Amino acid sequence: MDITQTVISLSESVGASGNEENAAALALSMLREYCPDAVIQNGNVIGHFGTHREGLPSLVLDAHIDQVGFIVTYITDEGFVKVGNIGGIDRRLLPAQPVVIHGKQDVKGVICSVPPHLSNGSSKVLSMEDAAIDTGMTKDELYQVIAQGDTITFDVSCRKLIGSRITGGALDDRCGVAALLYTLKLLSGYETAYNVTVIFSTQEEVGERGAKIGAFSLAPDIAIAVDVSFAYAIGEEESKCGYLGKGPMIGLSPSLSREISDQLINTAESAGIPYQKEVMCGLTSTNADRYSVSRNGAKTCTVSIPLRNMHTPVEVIDMSDVEMTAMLLAAFIKEG
Repeated sequence: MDITQTVISLSESVGASGNEENAAALALSMLREYCPDAVIQNGNVIGHFGTHREGLPSLVLDAHIDQVGFIVTYITDEGFVKVGNIGGIDRRLLPAQPVVIHGKQDVKGVICSVPPHLSNGSSKVLSMEDAAIDTGMTKDELYQVIAQGDTITFDVSCRKLIGSRITGGALDDRCGVAALLYTLKLLSGYETAYNVTVIFSTQEEVGERGAKIGAFSLAPDIAIAVDVSFAYAIGEEESKCGYLGKGPMIGLSPSLSREISDQLINTAESAGIPYQKEVMCGLTSTNADRYSVSRNGAKTCTVSIPLRNMHTPVEVIDMSDVEMTAMLLAAFIKEG
């Protein structure tokens, strides 16, 4: 398994929240190598790893498959496409961004940008209500290929940076999906201490909706949500961030299971795997929040991959963190 290429392939697959079919189909094909019974169920990709053994606790590994994006709200008489946001979009970067509208066929466009010569030097952040996409097509032409409710994503490809870093869109949380696939590869041929189920869940960016369904359906004893979290960049508050290349961030929060957090920390230290602690004061804003209170509740924790420039077309990760995340999870899951 080429984990870097896996991340890139997943990242470049289309799948804004509510329209994850393409990304889910790709992830399903990858998951079936380790979980032959894997299926898409209510949008979620779900597979069971290894042989079920009576008496073992059930463990769910979750990573979300969706990405932030936009939705077509209407088309103006002049042929501009008006949009709303899907998930948390950083509006500061919208002007002049290339995008793809996913209608009956893909339509490329750019978000309109007022030239500085005509803006009187204003640096006002573009509101979502004022954002519009220019495709070069007329209103009538657009109505032949797109419709209200179609999703839109940034038109971006991954690029390799110096060392083991890469940049691209949708690394949140496709790198988490790749980390779980690599975890299963590391576990191949070993007995596990749990009955393991993997879920690549939908609609995390609009309220962890896929995880809510998955948590109710699977009812695990233990759940680990593998997502991304903030990696330090210039100007940010270091105490609230992790660091690229220094390992996965293990969650500590009153809404998480301290037992599982401590077990993960002990596993990392025993195996010599670098790790970081991520302290949160309440809810985690990840799928972990859904598993911890579903049905009778599950012992839940987060393991996060440090990422810069979250929810932008230029997210940055270090592939060593993805690999170390998988190593930590595999060590935690292995029997004995």
